[in-house]
Parts: sequence; structure tokens; C-alpha cells
Amino acid sequence: MQGLDKRQQDTSYIQMVHLTKTFGEVLAVDDFCLDICCGEFVTLLGPSGSGKTTTLRMVAGFEEPTSGEVYIDGLPMSNVAPEKRNTGMVFQSYTLFPHMTVAENIAFPLKMRRSGKVETEGKIQEALRLIRLPGYGDRFPRQLSGGQQQRVALARAVVFNPRVLLMDEPLGALDKKLREEMQLEIKHIQREIHITVIYVTHDQSEALTMSDRIVIMHQGRIQQVGTPDELYEKPVNRFVADFIGNTNLLDCTVSSIEGGICRVTTTNGASFDLPYQPSFGVGATLQLALRPERILLVAESANVPNAQRGVVEERIYLGDVIRYQIKLDSGDSLLMNQPNSIGITKAMPGEQVRVYWDLSAPQVIGSKCECPQ
Repeated sequence: MQGLDKRQQDTSYIQMVHLTKTFGEVLAVDDFCLDICCGEFVTLLGPSGSGKTTTLRMVAGFEEPTSGEVYIDGLPMSNVAPEKRNTGMVFQSYTLFPHMTVAENIAFPLKMRRSGKVETEGKIQEALRLIRLPGYGDRFPRQLSGGQQQRVALARAVVFNPRVLLMDEPLGALDKKLREEMQLEIKHIQREIHITVIYVTHDQSEALTMSDRIVIMHQGRIQQVGTPDELYEKPVNRFVADFIGNTNLLDCTVSSIEGGICRVTTTNGASFDLPYQPSFGVGATLQLALRPERILLVAESANVPNAQRGVVEERIYLGDVIRYQIKLDSGDSLLMNQPNSIGITKAMPGEQVRVYWDLSAPQVIGSKCECPQ
């Protein structure tokens, strides 16, 4: 299966321009704009009802935009039927034909395109190699595991060299371990054939694992677009910070600024320091996101920044990580993740502890200056 040429790789291969979709009075997708490069793996991520599947279906041609346009390789798709868009589709349900063998399932789109017998057989064998199921061509879907069936569905979607692969919650029916294995399999296949992928999921971990870029959607609108690192490290608003991974959200007020350090106080009275930013002013209100893994237990005698005392309310053992719910003396409640490593100090529920975090650990996700002019 051949990848796309260098010209296509260097341009925006898919463009969604001001896509809007309404169902009666319900606004499902609101002014969606996005460019996707050739060979890029882009995930639409959001809760149920955020518009991600509707957006995917507009790219596939299963839904007609109320307004806006989809371009693939520079060509408008508004009057192009789904079967003429040369896109592959993989759904959560495998949709394999139960009366056909694996080889016949994979060959089905080639048959519809009237491919020759020799070419078809060669592509079937290449597809079976790609999904790591050589020798499985004569089996029927009922003789395969769920993961193997999903691989066959993937092979059927890419065997005819589509321009774009569209995937709608394809791993939702699999158990956790198999789902994690398939995430890596799909990414491996995507890189090998260099196909452009638009992937829909509500699973944050899945999106972070697989994507070159992630589009966070909420109530039909794009909230933020970026790499997994960018979204996790620099969320632009409270929704993104709260949706991507676990986080502690703190509302604070700037109480003083001195020597490049900004002192803030939470609504419950906990005080700690941040690096000063020009947009800060005394009296400004800030919204902060503090990731659980950035909070550390520390000995009473240690000289560290932003030390806070509290009590362990809950301890959850997750194997590689121990998760604590800590109630600070101020009344603020913090979630903390600690690697389950040898030599790491551990705490039990009811135990008094001291925690701290680096000055740069909290992420500013919103601010409003209320200081006097």
C-alpha cells in the first residue's frame, strides 16, 4: 500500500471551512474550521454530544453541512457522494460480513471497484501482513477475537488505498488491555502506509497515545487544537484543563508581587507563589490548573517552595501510581499522584502530611484584572 506523494505531504490535505450543522433547532456543529496535513493523525476528542461524530460524518459525506465546505486534496466535496470521496471508514461495530471469509471481507471494496483477480489477491495478502494476520484469510469472523475482527475491519478500510481513513470510536467495544494494544497497532499501520487519519473518541488517554494533534470539542465548538503535549501542558481554558487528564482547579487572587514572584491566595486562604507575568496585577483573579503528579510529599524539615500542610482523606492504590486526596489546612482539597517507587515516602488515610509543588507547576488558564486603575 503506497503512501501519498511529496506534494501532498507538504500541503493541507483536508480543509474544513466554517462547517455548521443543525438538526432542527439543535446546533450540533458550530463554525468548525480545521486544516489537516497529509499523513497526519488528528483526533476529535470531546464528551458525548460535543459534535465530533457529526463532524466526521460530514467529512465522509453521510451528513450534508448546513453551511460550510469540506475540501479533500483541494477539491470541494459538497456534491460528491460518500462512495466517490475515496475515504475508508472504521466504526465501533466491526460490520464484517459474517458469511464471508476474512479474505472475502477484505476484498469486498476491491470487488466493488472491479479490481483484477491478480491485483486483488496481492492486496489481500499485503493487507493481512499489515494487520499481522497472515494465514487467516480462510477464517470466518466468528472464528476471530474482537481485536482480530477490528484488525480485519481496518484492513478492509485501507486495502483500496483511500485518501483518508475515518475512524469513529473503533476501539470502544474492546476491553482495556486489548484497546491499549490496538492503539499502538493502529498507529503503527498509519505510519507504515502514511495515510491521513481523522479519529473520533471520548477517551482522553486514547487521544494522547495516538494523535499528532488533538481537537478538543465541546457543545459543537472547537475549544483548543494542539499536540498532546500542548493540550496537557498549556490548556487554554477550564474545560480543556479539566477534560484532559486529572487536574486540580484553583481560583486565586494575586495578593502581592515582589522580585519577580507573585503571591496568590485561594478562596479558602491557602497562599503560594507563582512566577510573575506582566498580565498579573495585585487584586487580579486567576484560574489555575495544578496537575496531580506535580504535587509531592515532603519531609517536615525540608526547605521547599509552596509547602502546605494537610491530612490524607483518601488513598487509592493503582499499581504503578498511588493516588491521594489531601485536605489542606486551609480547606482546599487536592488530588495528588505519586509513583509507586522504592524509597518513595508513602502515607495512609488520616495521616498528617506536608506537600509542595514547584513555582512553575500551576498553569494559568484564565485571569481577570480587578485591581484599581
